[in-house]
Amino acid sequence: MKIDCYMSLACSSEELLSKNLAEALKLEGVDAEISYKRIDEEAALHLGFTGSPAVVIDGVDTIPGDVSGFA
Repeated sequence: MKIDCYMSLACSSEELLSKNLAEALKLEGVDAEISYKRIDEEAALHLGFTGSPAVVIDGVDTIPGDVSGFA
């Protein structure tokens, strides 16, 4: 499994997201390659993200939709 986490430049949730992902993967017994990437609003719009953080699992955005909340 590959998990890509995209965050706005100002997002402060990386530490908590990292902790929660590690705990969830451990509970489920799943191995995953996880990456964390900081992106600006233009990149978020291009990628179609709804907010920050955006979590993409095996190429699928976990919360697709309107990108107006990315900041």
